[in-house]
Amino acid sequence: MLAKVFCASTYGVDAHIITTEIHYTGGLPKYYLVGLPDRAISESQTRIEAAIKNSGAEMPRGRTMVNLAPADLPKEGSSFDLPIAIGLLAVSEQVQTGLLSETLILGELALDGYLRPVRGVLPITVEARKKGIKHIVVPQENATEAAVVEGIQVFGFSHLKEVMSWLNAEKEFQPFSVDISKIFSQDVYKEVVDFADVKGQENVKRAMEVAAAGGHNIIMVGPPGSGKTMIARRLPTILPPLELDEALETTKIHSVAGLLGNGVSLVTHRPFRSPHHTISDVALVGGGSIPHPGEISLAHNGVLFLDELPEFKRSALEVMRQPLEDGHVTISRAKMTVNYPSQIMLVASMNPSPSGDWYDPSDSTSGNNPGLMQRYLSKISGPLLDRIDLHIEVQKVSYEELSSKAKGESSAEIRKRVMEASLIQKQRFMGVKDVFCNAQMSTKQARKLCGLDDAGSALLKKAIQSLSLSARAYDRILKVGRTIADLDSSEQIKSNHIAEAIQYRNLDREGWLG
Repeated sequence: MLAKVFCASTYGVDAHIITTEIHYTGGLPKYYLVGLPDRAISESQTRIEAAIKNSGAEMPRGRTMVNLAPADLPKEGSSFDLPIAIGLLAVSEQVQTGLLSETLILGELALDGYLRPVRGVLPITVEARKKGIKHIVVPQENATEAAVVEGIQVFGFSHLKEVMSWLNAEKEFQPFSVDISKIFSQDVYKEVVDFADVKGQENVKRAMEVAAAGGHNIIMVGPPGSGKTMIARRLPTILPPLELDEALETTKIHSVAGLLGNGVSLVTHRPFRSPHHTISDVALVGGGSIPHPGEISLAHNGVLFLDELPEFKRSALEVMRQPLEDGHVTISRAKMTVNYPSQIMLVASMNPSPSGDWYDPSDSTSGNNPGLMQRYLSKISGPLLDRIDLHIEVQKVSYEELSSKAKGESSAEIRKRVMEASLIQKQRFMGVKDVFCNAQMSTKQARKLCGLDDAGSALLKKAIQSLSLSARAYDRILKVGRTIADLDSSEQIKSNHIAEAIQYRNLDREGWLG
């Protein structure tokens, strides 16, 4: 006998439908599993046999062959347990096959027959709907995630017995559903941290506002204890909320990586990822024999914070250059090429010197000098700095500012201005593919949409000549100027907007990296 059960496997953030074919004949018991399975799938026979027996059914005895088609694609993970088990029950006529032709089945089996959650359910459900599949069966913990996709019936079960009952029509089960509008109407702004907690550093907070409004990359340079990390961790509190399309794309990446909590249907907050400086190249940008997303993709539509930037491996930082420019990571292997989106805000911080402080000519005991400071700053390559729009000097906070009882501007007040500027950009880029904010503009779009008045043009020309800025830095200044103008609700980029944007290129100045 032959039975076919549809399941799926993820590649990148997309999914491929896999057909589990089970061929069963009499004879001596023998079990074959083919189709490039990984170790987790190869070990599934023991789990499946125990789960079937503990569910009151019988494991078919005889010559059994399981094929995962297409056979030339590598498969990984434990989500094939349930479809293989159902196929074995189907060929032994213990479950009816009427629903199998229009159903996709996923799930890991425990030895007692209970279903455990699996990764990648959201992209798999999207692909199943595209292929015209009517039902999807998933573990109960994954049901909310799958139900986000409209146009397909989602059934969440907790035990193999329930799946058998549903297939045999012994009991009526209702498809699972979620209210997406209710999820987005929840208070996504309820935050523990707030910009009101930050004492002083008004220029840095202003730069963060500009960065948040336009989606710009930013680097802060200052001594320890000046508030760089504190400010960076408050950046998500002023970012505009995720749109539904952004939330779905972000959720797909976190689902593939297995980072969604049980019962979580959507990622509604912009991600904030802060990897340690010992991170490897592959962990940062993604990869592996069967590729998985790295930190730069897990931060998609959110913030990637690299604290103590010079301490990261040079090779890890350099592999970020292409993703920062293109907004996606391409990972090629012999049998596949996958793309992970990486539209992020890069926020980096660093000390100005190995000793941690600025060079002070009046302090001869610090052991610091301009050459030492220059060599330390030079750990960050010029091409990488070119891709960072805002360079900010962070000074120590004075005693008067620290002891002041005056409350700073709250995150809610700053976010209001950011969202107004963000709305202007949404209207500007309506209908433009993959562009949602000023930082994502192409060079052609920047030249078209960032027109300057005569005073602004003259000021920018002088800055380019005196600072020897690159063509990429020129485009960055235009984009930042456009964002500052949006914050001012000004259609024209004026000279004061360009002057402020030029000030955010500190690391291009002589005495920094030359």
